[in-house]
Amino acid sequence: MFQFHVDGCLSLIDGSSVAALLRDAGLARLADVASAQLHQTFQTSPHGDWPKWRDALARLPILGQGTLSVSDGAIAMQPEQPLAPTAVEGLKDTLMALHPWRKGPFLIGDLLVDTEWRSDWKWDRLQPHLDDLNDRLVLDVGCGNGYHAWRAALAGARLVVGIDPTALFLAQFLAIKQLLLPIAATMANRVHLQPIGIEALPKEMRRFDTVFSMGVLYHRRSPIDHLYELRGALRSGGQLVLETLVIDGKSQAALIPPGRYAKMRNVWFIPTTTSLEAWLQRVGFNAVRTVDVTKTDVNEQRSTAWMMFESLADFLDPADTDLTIEKHPAPRRAIIVAEAG
Repeated sequence: MFQFHVDGCLSLIDGSSVAALLRDAGLARLADVASAQLHQTFQTSPHGDWPKWRDALARLPILGQGTLSVSDGAIAMQPEQPLAPTAVEGLKDTLMALHPWRKGPFLIGDLLVDTEWRSDWKWDRLQPHLDDLNDRLVLDVGCGNGYHAWRAALAGARLVVGIDPTALFLAQFLAIKQLLLPIAATMANRVHLQPIGIEALPKEMRRFDTVFSMGVLYHRRSPIDHLYELRGALRSGGQLVLETLVIDGKSQAALIPPGRYAKMRNVWFIPTTTSLEAWLQRVGFNAVRTVDVTKTDVNEQRSTAWMMFESLADFLDPADTDLTIEKHPAPRRAIIVAEAG
């Protein structure tokens, strides 16, 4: 269903195939704008590094038939014919052209893409609280390179639409998809990444069975508007899985960092779980409950050979790791699930 083109300038997704896929899933309003959004990304205003990323995609090997599984949290693609050591090194060099790798891990043959985040740990925390994903339409907001979208597909989702406007994450997603297609084409074609933010989705679609918003809310200038956008994407009775930074406390309060938070500039609101639950109820969610609160540690988010920039250890106060470098409470992340009214 997906076709990868090289037009002399950019690696492209066939927009007509994407639109047909979305219409078949009952997402006609999204299909109507999908091709235009892809054209904007690839041809009207492409990222300056797209030629380099296109060349990396063109160099990827065809793995042939094999097996797909989850191995120690990694999305694992094992070809029937093992890759020779020289081929593994070539694949590593090719994928490193897409550095930095934030979400994962991925395992291709014997090559482990050891990403900054152990995204599987987050999946393990939320999975017991998920509604059955079998045959569901899933939207993954701020999906990054698609790790959790692939996990949703492996859990049986009929179609997973990831949205993220970051061009590098799209390139990484295309790389994984291109490697995966010969191994599990049917499942690979159930996952699509649209290079947009949630504000570009058609309003009040009310179509998805499950919506993930993980690591997004604190980047939004208006968290209430973001919650309304999430509510508008869900059908009545659909499940929201929201993961975000929180602060301790039982009162309705929120930290509004005056400058940076953990060296991030675009952090606007970090609420208590009490505040967050009240916000969700206010915008029309039912059965709102916090199912997990976990302090992020340097084993879950760290620098690796696949993400060689600063990471969590560099964002914490070296004299007191319960504080960020700016003296704010160190990152603590909550998972809240709710039902759309």
